[in-house]
Amino acid sequence: MMQVLRIGTACATTLLLGACAGAVKPMPPAEISSPSTLLTTSVTSSAPMPVQGRILPGVTSFETGTAAWYGKELQGKKTADGEVFDMYGLTAAHRTLPLGTIILVTNLDNSKSVKVKITDRGPFTNTRVLDLSYGAARELGFVARGTARVSIEILKTAREPALYTVQAATFAEEENARQLKYRLSKKFEVVTIVPFETNVARFYRVRVGSYSSEELAEQVAKKLTFEGLEPIVVRKD
Repeated sequence: MMQVLRIGTACATTLLLGACAGAVKPMPPAEISSPSTLLTTSVTSSAPMPVQGRILPGVTSFETGTAAWYGKELQGKKTADGEVFDMYGLTAAHRTLPLGTIILVTNLDNSKSVKVKITDRGPFTNTRVLDLSYGAARELGFVARGTARVSIEILKTAREPALYTVQAATFAEEENARQLKYRLSKKFEVVTIVPFETNVARFYRVRVGSYSSEELAEQVAKKLTFEGLEPIVVRKD
């Protein structure tokens, strides 16, 4: 899986982590450096969310929120679906939509739209709903700005069973990940460390559990907030 940042940004490591790695308790996720202030939004849905990977009949509009883009730091790396990432292609990362889903993304600031394929997982921060390839961001006209307020419409989705996990934190130092795993293992049954390689560095994601529904995963995520964390529910592929 891949995490997202802008080409040439000075905060690449911070963004990929989604948290500072100098302590066991991660700091709030850092965002992409851009000429403008990032929009902090909560996800809103104008239609029922997918259930177990199946989109309910008649649902097209899925959600709105902030999107960012990524490029060179992950160029040539494998995405969650096994494909090699091409920064100039039209792809995206989403936390829960089935891999292979085709969506229509519209920049709400300029009304430009582009069709993209979900090939990866992310973003691993609550302030964004979608991470787009450089090519898709260029089509939508927000490369220079770094982020944009977008709407997402589902055009075609894979129909497959789903499992969900909760990402508790990400670290640059494996020892910090091990310490958090040890602490969480006292309260949660299954805690794993998932290494993640980029063209920038190697990172370690601490994840909790495997759940048959997004609702169950959200319940665990809520418990993790009491541990001083900012957990993210993500589809487990």
